[in-house]
Amino acid sequence: MQKVLVWDIPTRFFHWLLVASLLAQYATAEWFENAIQWHFYIGYFTLFLVVFRVLWGFVGTHYARFNSFVTGPRDVVNYVMTLFNKHSASSVGHNPLGGWFVIVMLVLVAVQAVSGLFMTDDIFLDGPYRQLADKETLALMNTLHHLAFDILLYVIALHIAAVIFYGVYKKQKLVPAMVHGKKESKTAGISDSRLVIALLVALLAGVIVYVAIDVFPPTPEVDEYYY
Repeated sequence: MQKVLVWDIPTRFFHWLLVASLLAQYATAEWFENAIQWHFYIGYFTLFLVVFRVLWGFVGTHYARFNSFVTGPRDVVNYVMTLFNKHSASSVGHNPLGGWFVIVMLVLVAVQAVSGLFMTDDIFLDGPYRQLADKETLALMNTLHHLAFDILLYVIALHIAAVIFYGVYKKQKLVPAMVHGKKESKTAGISDSRLVIALLVALLAGVIVYVAIDVFPPTPEVDEYYY
């Protein structure tokens, strides 16, 4: 067994920035008054993170790509059968169950971020797409925005419980690997983090989000008041 590089730098940055952004979103919505503008800004950044991760899932390093960890139901069932075996071999990247967990997390965060584009604080601030939607769509987006976050809280709790379970019961330390990127394995790791490609992907993700929130939406109508 030797330590090999599994998680590239962009994947690790994405993971911890997503953690920070979700905490900040919760804080600006629930803990701090008059912070809704920051809630919007952080939501845009979260959307950027999701777009980046989706793109990186196709062009990133081996273990960051979707085709390396999104498996069929048979693989998931076979893995679940060994879940409580303390001596089962650890996966180099995401295991079959954890791989689908990543997809669920991305979908929930994406739903919350996109639905947030239709939100309002009912005072000064409107999401860039609010005026394009009818009342039924706005009601749906409001429901999705809050429901996705409520579900996300349970998913995050389950994720933390899984990390503890793997660390205590199966003696597989998952958190340190997401910090330094290395795991003990007989399988070869990745040779580098492909930082140049990651930078290009980040620029593309930034352009996509910028166009989506600042270019494509129409300019909000402003009522004229006469005194």
